[in-house]
Amino acid sequence: MSCDAQELKHVPLFALLDGEEAAVLASQVEMRKFAPRQRIYKIGDTDGHAYVMFSGKVRVTTVDDDQQEVIVDEPGHGEFFGFASMLEGTPHQTNAIAVEETTCIEVDRGDIAVLLQRKPMAGMDMLTVLGKQFHASQQLVRLRAMRNPNEVIEKDATFGERIADQVAAFGGSWTFIITFLAVLLAYSGLSWYLGKRSWDPYPFILLNLFLSMLAAIQAPVIMMSQNRQDTKDRLRGELDYDVNRRAESEIQGLARKLNALDDKLSDIHDHLHGNTIMSPPPGPPRLP
Repeated sequence: MSCDAQELKHVPLFALLDGEEAAVLASQVEMRKFAPRQRIYKIGDTDGHAYVMFSGKVRVTTVDDDQQEVIVDEPGHGEFFGFASMLEGTPHQTNAIAVEETTCIEVDRGDIAVLLQRKPMAGMDMLTVLGKQFHASQQLVRLRAMRNPNEVIEKDATFGERIADQVAAFGGSWTFIITFLAVLLAYSGLSWYLGKRSWDPYPFILLNLFLSMLAAIQAPVIMMSQNRQDTKDRLRGELDYDVNRRAESEIQGLARKLNALDDKLSDIHDHLHGNTIMSPPPGPPRLP
């Protein structure tokens, strides 16, 4: 569906265009309507189109290494999505789905080139959009960094492993030490007081047997808990590595986009500057 030049005036990115420029751009771009839950594009598409939100709601998502769907952006009125892939001429790295009935303006590289030639300052609006996407990427990294390795590992913990953690936590506390010491003193004192009538007279052979059995059971239980702690530390390191890798990938991608925009703006500046130099200066006024 063709786009009306007056409708472009309601999009913040194109609001600075005058009537002639808006008409030129409107003749090139296309107004697209999408039904609820309709896919606008998917990962790997190479149609070379980007979209500007006009009305409705769109959810832009990607899939991480854990095969989980992650929301990257929910663009508002006048904001781009799919812009980076269109600008670079590469396949889309995200999925875009209309959440409700949505109307978008479909643009391609040629349309953006015409826009920048007609209105170079529109490039600043595009950089603003990229800045918002960069902040959204940072927020995504922060959310992914908040994954607690303790919560992740607890999901797969067995009943025996939970018991081992509780035993190790209690056995390494002052509560256990004080209680155990009090029991030993009470046991030894009562046996000493009863003398030969005691069930375990000095040198407390039965007590030594109980202590040996306790140590034989407690040692492997504590080792089991230590192994789980090592697993948590390893998982924490893997999560940190994933976060750093995602952050590096996002920063590299944004750097490529900014460089591409800078090259475009430089070309337009050189073109406009060249036209200014080639224009002959006005001559002196003629005397009557």
